[in-house]
Amino acid sequence: MPIVDITNEAEMSRYERFLRTSPFATTTQDTGWSEVKNNWIPLYVYLEEAGEIIAAMSVLMVNAVGEQKLAYCCKGPVCDPKDTALVDRLIQEAEAAARDHQAFVLRMDPETAYDKELHKQYAELGYVLRNRNVSSKDTTQPRYNMVLDLKGKTESELLEGFHSKTRYNIRLSERKGVTTRFSSESADLELFHQLYVVMSNRHGISYRPYPYFARMLEAYRDYTRIYLAEHEGDTIAAAVAISYGDKTWYIYGASANEKRNLMAPHLLQWEMIKWAVEQGKARYDFGGVFKLDQSDGLYRFKEGFCHPDRYTEYIGEIDRVLNEEAYRTFTSK
Repeated sequence: MPIVDITNEAEMSRYERFLRTSPFATTTQDTGWSEVKNNWIPLYVYLEEAGEIIAAMSVLMVNAVGEQKLAYCCKGPVCDPKDTALVDRLIQEAEAAARDHQAFVLRMDPETAYDKELHKQYAELGYVLRNRNVSSKDTTQPRYNMVLDLKGKTESELLEGFHSKTRYNIRLSERKGVTTRFSSESADLELFHQLYVVMSNRHGISYRPYPYFARMLEAYRDYTRIYLAEHEGDTIAAAVAISYGDKTWYIYGASANEKRNLMAPHLLQWEMIKWAVEQGKARYDFGGVFKLDQSDGLYRFKEGFCHPDRYTEYIGEIDRVLNEEAYRTFTSK
């Protein structure tokens, strides 16, 4: 059967083994993501040939238009997204189960660069694509990700490629006596979360509760590091990174109100990048930005490390619409 029985341990193990060894593996396609997003319903779909899984998609579903559900394959599927025929076969396998759960759309947003011809191929197969044709803030995930290419580069070469101000800030932090460490312990996750709340309040933005991060650490403990920057006994910055598949993903960062002139977040990024290099990862992902604007502090911070490549523009959302009316309601919000 192409739908995994989540109560069957052998089926789940086989499915997870494929997800974690595929060249298209991503953190959010692992079954652990359903433990983090524990208010969503999981649906695991695959294709096989000669008894071997060749493609998979981990879908999470949640009520989005009344009782009708968004079925979301986040950063998937786990196969070559440029093989549109294979992806279409996979979607067809998932459709019936998605409809059974009252899904009005089956959405995927693979980490593949925007390509006019690829857009056209999916459109010709009947998919609705949302990328350059909608506002940058109208997609579930940012289409612009700040991604540092690590392939074939040494630490020295990477450091030299940073913006001069970024290099200066890293060295300043070291000169001023900031030290870093990492762990995967709950006590350090709590330290991170305390700073995360402080930073969120400073910027007037919402924040996730601690149990969200606790579930993430539990689900991805073998892949996760909590990095902390300390100075004279004070924890002044922290970050969470997950290394999975071919990349290390900087997923959350935080900093104290005090000693911000010590540039600890810059030093933490450098330490996490070095971790990625040690593991032979191909990419270091700083996460997304909704706008490419130097006036935006988040963009400016990330761009200093990705200079001169700056960003990757993804293909965006590829939607199989299952209920036109509910889809229109959802996308017009």
